Amino acid sequence: MPPAYDAILLVSFGGPEGPDEVMPFLENVLRGKNVPRGRMLEVAEHYQHFCGVSPLNEQNRQLIAALERELAEFGPHLPVYWGNRNWHPLLPDALQQMAGDGVRRALAFFTSPYSSYSGCRQYREDIEQARAQVGSQSPQVDKLRAFFNHPGFIDPLVESVDGSLQKIPAPRRPQTPLLFSAHSIPLSMAENCRYQEQLREAARLVAAGAGHDRWELVYQSRSGPPHQPWLEPDICDRLAELHSKDVLREVVVMPIGFTSDHMEVLFDIETEARQVCTELGITMYRAATVGTHPRFIRMIRELIIERLSDKPHRLALGNFGASHDVCPVDCCRYRS
Repeated sequence: MPPAYDAILLVSFGGPEGPDEVMPFLENVLRGKNVPRGRMLEVAEHYQHFCGVSPLNEQNRQLIAALERELAEFGPHLPVYWGNRNWHPLLPDALQQMAGDGVRRALAFFTSPYSSYSGCRQYREDIEQARAQVGSQSPQVDKLRAFFNHPGFIDPLVESVDGSLQKIPAPRRPQTPLLFSAHSIPLSMAENCRYQEQLREAARLVAAGAGHDRWELVYQSRSGPPHQPWLEPDICDRLAELHSKDVLREVVVMPIGFTSDHMEVLFDIETEARQVCTELGITMYRAATVGTHPRFIRMIRELIIERLSDKPHRLALGNFGASHDVCPVDCCRYRS
């Protein structure tokens, strides 16, 4: 029989909610990482364009509220807690609250759909470090599986991409590039995880669902030192390259690497990439992330029920099948 659970823990990245929080937040993010200080100051400036407020925390509040409504109506009737890696509410505080409420075992939903060190293993390490801080009363926390190919993630993206494509005149639509964008990571990290192939599969599934053949995967938000190779091509570089080969009139951009419109989407896509498009005379249509789409919220409940069942129905599209529930010991290892 599957183990009993008495709570859900939403695990996310975190973000500042005021100008004075930006630098302490970024210092948390970059502690121990080989990232030039100039890059940190550059990113800090991105936040100041938005009054020092990341939209991520508010988006997570909306996600939690939607999930709580879903669970209250359809079950299972479990409380939802929230802990971040880098900013309040931090994971140790969340686990301390859970311990005080008598929670003994929780299922964790990570807001990253893909397998990588930064999107999965590091969060698992963060949870174990937080448990050690809380001590013997800390609840056991098991993660829900990666959901990159779950219909509850893919179907809303198909809907979003199709809506953007429909805005383009029909004669030009088939030749319009569809760029799926994701956060770049170091090649040394990518070599030890399935991040790239999962992204490609998710992009393939969305493009096929929208009936669009001209698509490719690009990257954004690079932050490492210049000499360190990261996943490419960068979205802005690729836009310029495509335009140099064939004068583009429209492009559709889907930030498939993200579940909500947080800072990397608002600045790197909506500000920088859009500015490149404006300078090149390209009209950019930006397909929305899943956010709190009802099908996505239902997906989270389905993943919970799946783990509570002794005969789970494991939904997954494409050829990859459902991801593992328990990560192998050597899964997504990385040393910077």
